Amino acid sequence: MVVCGDDGLAHRLAAELRTVHGGQVTLVVPPNERLARPPVVGRARAASAALFDRVVSAAVGRTGNGGGGTPAGSGGIGGVGGTAQRADGERVLEAFDVTEAVLAEAGVERAAALALVYDDDETNIRAALTARRLNPRLRLVLRLYNRRLGQHIEGLLDQAATLASGEGPDGGPEASTTVLSDADTAAPALAAAAVAGTTRVVQTEGLLLRAVEQPPGRDGRLAERGLCTLALLSGNGGGSARAGGAGGDAGGEGAHGSGHGVEQEPRLLPDDDEVRLARGRSAVVLEQVSAADGAGADAAGRGSGAGTGVGAEVVPALASLFSRRLRWSLAGLVACVVALAVALWLVTDIHPLEAFYLTLLDLFAIDDPAIGESLGRQILQLLSGLVGLLLLPVLLAAVLEGLGTFRTASALRKPPRGLGGHVVLLGLGKIGTRVLTRLRELDIPVVCVEADPEARGLATARRLRVPVVLGDVTQEGVLEAAKIHRSYALLAVTSADTTNLEAVLYARSVRPDLRVVLRLYDDDFATAVYRTLRVAHPRASTRSRSVSHLAAPAFAGAMLGRQVLGALPVERRVLLFASVPVAGHPELEGRTVGAAFRAGAWRVLAVEGRVDAGADHLLGAGDRVVVAATRRGLAELG
Repeated sequence: MVVCGDDGLAHRLAAELRTVHGGQVTLVVPPNERLARPPVVGRARAASAALFDRVVSAAVGRTGNGGGGTPAGSGGIGGVGGTAQRADGERVLEAFDVTEAVLAEAGVERAAALALVYDDDETNIRAALTARRLNPRLRLVLRLYNRRLGQHIEGLLDQAATLASGEGPDGGPEASTTVLSDADTAAPALAAAAVAGTTRVVQTEGLLLRAVEQPPGRDGRLAERGLCTLALLSGNGGGSARAGGAGGDAGGEGAHGSGHGVEQEPRLLPDDDEVRLARGRSAVVLEQVSAADGAGADAAGRGSGAGTGVGAEVVPALASLFSRRLRWSLAGLVACVVALAVALWLVTDIHPLEAFYLTLLDLFAIDDPAIGESLGRQILQLLSGLVGLLLLPVLLAAVLEGLGTFRTASALRKPPRGLGGHVVLLGLGKIGTRVLTRLRELDIPVVCVEADPEARGLATARRLRVPVVLGDVTQEGVLEAAKIHRSYALLAVTSADTTNLEAVLYARSVRPDLRVVLRLYDDDFATAVYRTLRVAHPRASTRSRSVSHLAAPAFAGAMLGRQVLGALPVERRVLLFASVPVAGHPELEGRTVGAAFRAGAWRVLAVEGRVDAGADHLLGAGDRVVVAATRRGLAELG
């Protein structure tokens, strides 16, 4: 298999294929001058460790260990250009561009699968077209941010494979093209980590699976809730904060010393005995398996706060056009007109419509003085004229404000004064844009902070009318402008670990109980950050996520021809949801749904097309099941 890329996802994917699935991998990356980032980020780790030691030691009162002492730059690619062979057997080819000669030297003509995970969509598309010409039977996996373009490219490349082979769809080994996005894979997990109680949804054809985090009861035991337990989270018998442990499924179940007791590692897919004996540990449980339709899935993703009908569309339109103060002023004037019309009707005993008509004449100063009329009629005429004078500036303000709204439609909004309980999102790149969209689908108020005035996500924030603060988050006053002191959570998803860490540390100095989620690439460094922050702020929630760590299993599964439906982060580990045919799997065929389970490896959750399939349903060769599996468990299923 061949992996081509220019950032951490390429290295993570190659390691996933080699260590978890036992595949032979050729990695194509730019030379070191282009800064292809290996799994252990030498320069970022050194800078992050220095910052971490300096700031956290002051907050906690003792020295942190930074990055765990791993030598900087370990795992890097030696030399500039050419081919290198690592000690672990991985072949590394360095090239500036992915040309036909480079792909041929990487062995694409003989490879079973090729992953193109460059950060630039155009580079991936150009290389995919070249690779398809070299090997029509090649299984292609592309990383594309543009969803619509990805759908067209997927169909185009599959059609090109069929035409090039000349044997039709059944003439030989299957050639497929899969387009994935690391941003789409990671965004739901990042958004769910920032919002407590968010239901995590995995959707397949005809089925909708919901998972939710369940805290322990007062006695420390887990209540019997949901269909099954997907994971036990780490616990130390004391603090309620949880976050990143070491990545990977192969980690042991040992304990680490901490200031509050013994820390238990998270356990994926535990059996019933483990769940029953677990005390003081939260769990992720499968809450529901239901039929998936368009409306239901959309409602699940968007939450229950969205209104429906014409009225729900008109009110937001007026709210976006006129300010609250002006709307109240207009409402007050309308109430005055109605009151004057009613009073005129009662005083003069004329028809209500005529009373309303005369009130409007007086209101607009149309010359019809009430000479010779009763005293009440004359007083009402004077009051109507006064209200008419008050109406003129309000109408003028409405016109000016409406014009100002259209004029500033392309401008970024600023956080309103009374804003509170919102999520502060740092970074509007590819990942931040997808996370912003997901949070707004859940009707969660967001304030964005971005240093680049040309960032990709500013157009999305402008379209969604989300407040944005332009500025470097490491500079004083930027987080304050985003109302960090009144926010619910901080979500730091910039591409720089140092920026994310510095923002979190500063936010914690302002709000020690603030819920924070930070994007950190290196697992060892994330573990050190988590443990020290937990000691400094034992009652606050701290979570770390790695985008490449979340996305790599889905890309690896696609390269091996498996249909990975989604990834559920469990601290710094990943639980995969995949669609697996029963035929050819003795671990599944001929067993019931309840018996097709291996603790710590995989569990059958549902049978596709059969919502009512219970634990005693016998799996046949024609069935296709949805399984929750660890990375190694999915590799064992094959």
